[in-house]
Amino acid sequence: MIWNESIECMDREGLRKIQSIRLKKMVEYVYHNTPFYRKKMQELGLTPDDINGIEDITKLPFTTKTDLRDNYPFGLCAVPMSQIVRIHGSSGTTGKPTVVGYTRKDLSLWTECLSRCFTAYGADNKDIFQIAYGYGLFTGGLGAHYGAENIGASVIPMSSGNTDKQIQLMHDFGTTVLCCTPSYALFIADAIKDSGIPREDFKLKAGVFGAEPWTESMRKEIEEKLAIKAYDIYGLSEISGPGVGFECDHQNGTHLNEDHFFPEIVDPHTLQPVEPGQQGELVFTHLTKEGMPLLRYRTKDLTALHYEKCDCGRTLVRMDRILGRSDDMLIIRGVNVFPTQIESVILELPEFEPHYLLTVDRVNNTDRMELKVEARPEFYSDEINKMLALKKKITSRLQSVLGLGVDVKIVEPRSIERSVGKAKRVIDNRKL
Repeated sequence: MIWNESIECMDREGLRKIQSIRLKKMVEYVYHNTPFYRKKMQELGLTPDDINGIEDITKLPFTTKTDLRDNYPFGLCAVPMSQIVRIHGSSGTTGKPTVVGYTRKDLSLWTECLSRCFTAYGADNKDIFQIAYGYGLFTGGLGAHYGAENIGASVIPMSSGNTDKQIQLMHDFGTTVLCCTPSYALFIADAIKDSGIPREDFKLKAGVFGAEPWTESMRKEIEEKLAIKAYDIYGLSEISGPGVGFECDHQNGTHLNEDHFFPEIVDPHTLQPVEPGQQGELVFTHLTKEGMPLLRYRTKDLTALHYEKCDCGRTLVRMDRILGRSDDMLIIRGVNVFPTQIESVILELPEFEPHYLLTVDRVNNTDRMELKVEARPEFYSDEINKMLALKKKITSRLQSVLGLGVDVKIVEPRSIERSVGKAKRVIDNRKL
């Protein structure tokens, strides 16, 4: 099902015209309403007259998370606070939170994007959504809530946590669509098994999972354990929250709502555009945002874009699954390592649960990685030989994929702390 066929299936030339018109208006708008951008453009010798179409976007300055923090809290808003009706922000665990302001129009367009997502997953007004993303400053809960209501679905605003209650209401209310982080979906799957309620007594058919990187192997794990179809949803609070991108039924990449958020891929080192299909850092420019529009915002997410028409009929550009974030990338003894690579190895081996903790340390001036990973109950044993064989198997596979040695410790099932929000899977104790 397609929510907005005229946009989602528009020919590329028509879409490019819309993007060009909107970009020109947006540059004019921020030049006159956001002192930060006016100063940036003046430093580059740019005026709005220099931007005549989407092809001129590379002339514009980049924006980074540091810029948002330097202008905390509302320095990048393009409207007075009297027009800001909603404020969201990051958790601020690494300093000041990044703050985002929304006007009524912004909320309406955000809801439109979520409606496109949910209908692409096959949801409609007969569905019951259980929103187990956190409600609050985090954009996940309220973002998904408004999108589900907009397509006429019933919404259970559960928020995250209280897993026993989640399962009870999922069963009693007949939830058909679950929205949460993929790691929490696995936690819920284990809890359902422990509850003793037969899986066939639930009406769950689809899951909408995002807010943290996850792999194809993890998707299969969730689909098998919950007996659902698992869909990826992409977003970031600085751009709008969930709904920037969505998978369709073909699950051959994430369609981006590029009539609202123009995507580019640049080389993270040179910041120069790369060829279509090549991997690099994802950059977004707002084309319709009123409250706090951003030009060329560097997401730090590493991916690639594909412009061929999808088998679903949509022409919206498709994004590869996020490899990781350039700032999540660990450099271990000169080798680039992404947590998603480790997760992929764990999930391809049937002896292990998809729960792990990677600790990086520096001992005698040498980087060292320790990986704690849970064995599945049927493979966990008191017999030393069996556990040594398991350790050898996963260590060898990690060495092959990463090109590095990893000190693996196999731990008993359910011994690694579970998360109801974004999973904390990497601890880097090095003083870099």
